[in-house]
Amino acid sequence: MTVRWAHSARIGEKFNSILAANPSQFVRIMNRAVFLDRDGTLIVEKNYLHRPEEVEIFPGAGPALKRLVNAGFKLIIVTNQSGIGRGYYTLADAERVNNRVCADLARDGVRFEKTYIAPEAPDQPSRGRKPSPQFLFDARDEFDLNLAGSFMVGDKLIDLECGWNAGVKKSILVRTGYGAEEEKLSPTAITSAVAVNNLAEMAEWVLNCQ
Repeated sequence: MTVRWAHSARIGEKFNSILAANPSQFVRIMNRAVFLDRDGTLIVEKNYLHRPEEVEIFPGAGPALKRLVNAGFKLIIVTNQSGIGRGYYTLADAERVNNRVCADLARDGVRFEKTYIAPEAPDQPSRGRKPSPQFLFDARDEFDLNLAGSFMVGDKLIDLECGWNAGVKKSILVRTGYGAEEEKLSPTAITSAVAVNNLAEMAEWVLNCQ
């Protein structure tokens, strides 16, 4: 028994020495995220939404996301807001809407690490506009995330492609927003994704996937 414990102690000491030498690598292994589109995924799709008072959270979204938070996932919003680039509203308008979304979901104990916004119109050069994975890479570096253990959730093909381009564990299509229509129009394109009806089903799938 003494020999066995001594052997275990030596293994523990070796692990601690490796961890001390490479702390960021081990943190990254542990930190996982669920990246979420905003319009049509977290909130009801309303063309070029820019008024906070018009925000409508999908029923059940808060408790579903809280389950992910409790399981240790970091939640990050990644949203294309082409209405800014088209001149329909300002970045400040979009940020006010984002603040309302976060405040409404905070009532259920949900906390988002950050919201990444791509303000460009589709015909404008953009660093982060989905399906570009750049914001996911930015989040990886900022929050020491393991993208291979993370998930991308959205209601459009570009959301799924963003996740695939970043190398996440799985891209998940929700049938809210444009999701149901996307599933019908692009069945072949989304075969690598998981399709669920809502965020509650998404959370259940993610937690069962661990």
